Amino acid sequence: MTTPLSILDLAPIAPGQTVRESFAASVALAQTAEKHGYQRVWYAEHHNMPTIASSATSVLIGHVASQTSTIRLGSGGVMLPNHSPLTIAEQFGTLAELYPGRIDLGLGRAPGSDQTTARAMRRDPRASDQFPQDVMELAAYLRDESIIPGVRAVPGAGTNVPLYILGSSLFGAGLAAALGLPYAFASHFAPDSLFEAVATYRRDFRPSAQLAEPYLMVAANVIAADDGADATQQFEIMRRSRVRSMIARGPASPEYSDDQIDAFLTTTEGRRLADMMRYTAVGTPADVRTFLEELTTATQADELILAHASQQIGDRLRSVELTAGAMVGVPA
Repeated sequence: MTTPLSILDLAPIAPGQTVRESFAASVALAQTAEKHGYQRVWYAEHHNMPTIASSATSVLIGHVASQTSTIRLGSGGVMLPNHSPLTIAEQFGTLAELYPGRIDLGLGRAPGSDQTTARAMRRDPRASDQFPQDVMELAAYLRDESIIPGVRAVPGAGTNVPLYILGSSLFGAGLAAALGLPYAFASHFAPDSLFEAVATYRRDFRPSAQLAEPYLMVAANVIAADDGADATQQFEIMRRSRVRSMIARGPASPEYSDDQIDAFLTTTEGRRLADMMRYTAVGTPADVRTFLEELTTATQADELILAHASQQIGDRLRSVELTAGAMVGVPA
């Protein structure tokens, strides 16, 4: 067997690109992933971010599902405290009825936005505290065992859409273990607690109706190219873009040049932000394979979920193809 590979797609909006073009790129990415044997593609809920178009996650999943045929599609994740569990059960129940056997529901408790945007979404600041209870309420709707008398998710009831807990801390690991759900760790941008969270999840896991044994997904960024120098250049463009988006918030923020970003990356704070991309495989297919093999061995991951991070869609599609070819035959 080989280690299953999946994709996290943020539906990025590249410089000079429209939202419509971003969605077309997401379709092309999923079609390429399907062709090359990837397990699933997930889309992350973010809000008020000018470079990310996946805010209406369930709508985007439906759009891509209509133009693919076999690959699983889902959220990586829906930020459940932004929504009522019933609403999400109905949305993903609808997707499951339209595309049976192909829909996943990954759940997170972060806002997917800044505090100002969270207020604009009418998010209760205490909503995250209810995340475990909301997950259980949502799961009950999907089983058609509502814990609120007289309330039933239609569509949704009886679809049993599989749930996944997403996280970057010990909280998510503990919750996934307690509920007996698969756990996906966001090491592609929050690497520090990876090994402690993995240990917590495996140690405390309790079987459930959905899952008999722990199932761990580990995330990494990937930039694979035919030429190593080209991959490195793509990585530098991606790193500058991410750091720029982290330090330049709001319409009044200054425009930072590449030279200014490079200078910032030499500072203590710049190095800290760059370290958030610690788990990034960059280079030729052989380089990427070595990195991902080592990550799989170190974490004992059951599946890798990869964010192909090149800015241009042509480069992302090539990275998807090269990585799949490189990982064929790698033991699970």
